[in-house]
Amino acid sequence: MQFIDQAEIEVEAGKGGDGIIAFRREKYVPAGGPSGGNGGKGGSVYLRADENLQTLLDFKYNHKFKAEDGSRGGPNNRTGANGKDLIIEVPCGTVVYDAQTGELIGDLVQPGQTLLVAAGGKGGLGNQHFLSNRNRAPEYALPGLPGEIKQLRLELKLLAEVGIIGLPNAGKSTLISALSAARPKIADYPFTTLVPNLGVVRKPTGDGTVFADIPGLIEGASQGSGLGHDFLRHIERTRVLLHLIDVTSDDVIRDYSIIQRELQAYGRGLAERSQVLALNKIDAVDKESVDLEALATQLKHLSQAPVFLISAVTGAGLEPMLQEIWSTLARINSAQEVEVLG
Repeated sequence: MQFIDQAEIEVEAGKGGDGIIAFRREKYVPAGGPSGGNGGKGGSVYLRADENLQTLLDFKYNHKFKAEDGSRGGPNNRTGANGKDLIIEVPCGTVVYDAQTGELIGDLVQPGQTLLVAAGGKGGLGNQHFLSNRNRAPEYALPGLPGEIKQLRLELKLLAEVGIIGLPNAGKSTLISALSAARPKIADYPFTTLVPNLGVVRKPTGDGTVFADIPGLIEGASQGSGLGHDFLRHIERTRVLLHLIDVTSDDVIRDYSIIQRELQAYGRGLAERSQVLALNKIDAVDKESVDLEALATQLKHLSQAPVFLISAVTGAGLEPMLQEIWSTLARINSAQEVEVLG
């Protein structure tokens, strides 16, 4: 399945039905008067979040959506039928903008959440509406009003509590495959991961937490270099960042600093997000020539974040790292509950 996380669409609400001009013509009603009914309301266009969708692929080829028009009014004061509303399903995590003004229209996060994006036009008034003492036989009615037309930009931001970040070949895909049932493509060359991968990691309590493996960032990603710029938005919603670093690199501190600078340059609070650091691939290091504990201590002083020595391939060190992530998430959730109650 292709992963599409941006799309532009045009939505058009239905036109209101026209009011009509009609007069009663019953045999035993000599002064029947006007009886033209009002037109029905045009259908509106809504977006609705669907937890079964993971991508905006449906909008790659289908860009225009139109709701049903309202029906004309009828004789004998009958109001026309309202147009049927159009509901467009989008993935949870879809942010909706006005494509022309850039204005934020809404953010669909919860399953089933709906957002009105184009209101249907009002139905026109029939001539019965204009009956008065001064005008006993009005011979005019109003047309229905057009529905709203909007150009929308949709952006998908993945709903994951933990975002796995790091330079290419840090082992992010291997880690998420080790922690969850996700099976991303894995190879020994840069940019193996071209799209974000989601995996559900089970807590000891049995409930699951969504981890997102974000494609490799490189220096300059926040300005558009490499692949990372396209996917930085996907970690905006995360609560914890798991920063994976290749311990076989010739300069671990440099690699750590590159990612931190990109988070800072991108903004939106990413640099201030809670982080857990993991020095990966300890199974591939000659422990006699590399002092892993000293390296971890140096990185801990620099980052002021917990640091773990792990191997995504062998599973070494994964359990203590996960325990730290669960504790960090619990602290964040507790702090947010206190903030809401306070």
